[in-house]
This record gives sequence, structure tokens and C-alpha cells, in this order.
Amino acid sequence: MWTLARTLIYASGFIGLLLVFLPARVLSASGIAAAPSLGPRQIAGLVLALAGAALTATCILTFAFAGKGTPAPFDPPRRLVVRGPYKIVRNPMYLGAGLLLTGAAAYYGSTGLVLYAAAFLLAMHAFVVLYEEPTLHRLFGADYDAYRASVGRWWPKRLFARLTRSV
Repeated sequence: MWTLARTLIYASGFIGLLLVFLPARVLSASGIAAAPSLGPRQIAGLVLALAGAALTATCILTFAFAGKGTPAPFDPPRRLVVRGPYKIVRNPMYLGAGLLLTGAAAYYGSTGLVLYAAAFLLAMHAFVVLYEEPTLHRLFGADYDAYRASVGRWWPKRLFARLTRSV
């Protein structure tokens, strides 16, 4: 139960800062407000944002229950997490956050949020390559190496293999 509490506290900080507070500042700086009615762009944005939020929440709970830890680098999972969305790609939480930001950008019609989402994903890629992957290799060794060989970082390996074979 304590792991879940820590996870929810850390995730709230991450979500609050990177996915709510900073995007709100981008929107405020550009003078963009919510659309007065729901059109196709807003509905598509809501669908993307909700899908991203659901994926991110699923990842957070998977870290707590399967990994016995949190998504925070200073309180990582005690076990290598290879269940749930992590069976498909190695970094689904960042993808979920990127979807959420992209959905918000579509909803508001904000180029600034598109740029913020792109910067967020580039920063997460750098974090994954420079910190997360070396740390997971050090902590989990051969188990992580096998996982890394079978599951793509950002794209499902099986899907990518199918797409490249058909071209």
C-alpha cells in the first residue's frame, strides 16, 4: 500500500508540472483559451488526450503493483517491469504523456503545445538513452538485456518488422 501511495504522490508531481502546469503556461502565453464548442478537432484532441492519460495511468499502476516501486528515478521499481503496456514498448509512459500533450495541442489548436510536446518527447528520448537504459542494465543485467532485445524502445518490434517486410 505504501508503494501505491508513493507512486501516486510522485506521479501527481510529474503530471502536474509537465502535463498540466507547463502546458497551461504555454497556452496562457499564446493567449489561447478553450474552444466555445466541440468541433471535430476538439473531439479528436480529447480522444488522443484521454488515450494518453489512460496509458500513462496504466503504466503508473503497473510500476506500483508489478515493479514494487515508482516511476520516479530516485525511487525506482524493485523488479523489472515487463507486463502490461511494457510488453509492447519499453517506454509507454512517455508515449502516453506525448499523446496527452498532442491531444491537448489538437484540442486548443496550439502550435506552441505541439512544439512543447515535441520538446518533451526529445527530452524523454535523451533521458532514456543517457540515464534510464544504462541504469536498468546496471540494476537488472541480463534480464534487461533480453527484454531490450525483444521489445522496442518506442515502436513495437513485431509491428515494425511487419511494416518493413511489406514495403
